[in-house]
Amino acid sequence: MTKTIEERLFRAPYLQPEPGSDRPLTVLCSLLSRADNTPLAERRRADGHVLDHAGNVIDDPAADAAANAFEGNPNLNFEHWCEYWRKVHGVRFIHAEEPDDRSLERLLRYDQLHRFAPGPTHTDAPPYRAPVDDEGKLWPTVVGHIEAYRRPRWDGIAYLNFAGPEDITVVLGNARVREKILPEDQAIFRDIAPVLSRQYVIVPSTNGNEAVTLVKLHVRNPAVGREAFQQWWLREHAPLAVAQSKGWVRRYVQLHNIGPTEPGQPLYHPQASGIDGVTLMGCASINDLEDFLRSPEHKAITEDEARMTDPAAGEWWTIIGMVLVNRIAPERATDVGA
Repeated sequence: MTKTIEERLFRAPYLQPEPGSDRPLTVLCSLLSRADNTPLAERRRADGHVLDHAGNVIDDPAADAAANAFEGNPNLNFEHWCEYWRKVHGVRFIHAEEPDDRSLERLLRYDQLHRFAPGPTHTDAPPYRAPVDDEGKLWPTVVGHIEAYRRPRWDGIAYLNFAGPEDITVVLGNARVREKILPEDQAIFRDIAPVLSRQYVIVPSTNGNEAVTLVKLHVRNPAVGREAFQQWWLREHAPLAVAQSKGWVRRYVQLHNIGPTEPGQPLYHPQASGIDGVTLMGCASINDLEDFLRSPEHKAITEDEARMTDPAAGEWWTIIGMVLVNRIAPERATDVGA
């Protein structure tokens, strides 16, 4: 009989957290896509990922969906992946096998940010509109009037917080992770795009557990350098965003990409390298987020972002956050001079 280990909870009230610092943390913001049978022309596949039942890489994931070792039924793939990522992979990742393994203590926070398909996205944002005929009447059938679904590039984010870059090596370089978690990644993830970031907490969380978060992936205007964009974003745009989002946004974080830009460098990813920053704006509910996105205040924020970004190159979507590890409470605003 297989022995199971009960999940340990590394967050309040199951452990005593410590107050956060006003120094920027180092964050590994890994954009994830699930191991599915999407054609290679539509979604990138990382080397060595998407395996068959013998553990070999599938040459063409679209050729035979049943060959997928993770989930061979395309109708179940997305929901099975969401469940497995939280209930199995997340538990495996934070399970220390040896009593003297203290590497996980270097992990200050770990959230799984699951893309919420019914939530607002850059391709379908509120106000939503019912399809009607030229006279404003509802069609008697939806057949023939259903728009094609425009899926965002990513299915979720693994959000890992560390005091500094050296702690990433301690946690992810652990033998348990190398030998047992990374092989699992190859079976359940189609692609992993790590955005190594310096985190600035603009509006700290009061409870460390916002239900809904707006994720924005920013790509700067090509005429602007990355450092210049990030300085503008932090020192000029952030105060405007704070003033315009009061009443809706409970947590506001900027993740400044400090990762590699050239192939061959550690943590390099061709898509992650083109992202200059990631916004996380936490809200209490989907309704609050939808109201915020419909507001003139959000319009002012997006108009200001458009001054220094390439909106067509970025994207945004809604996530449901699940906190697996949080050793920080209360969270503090980052000293932007740090």
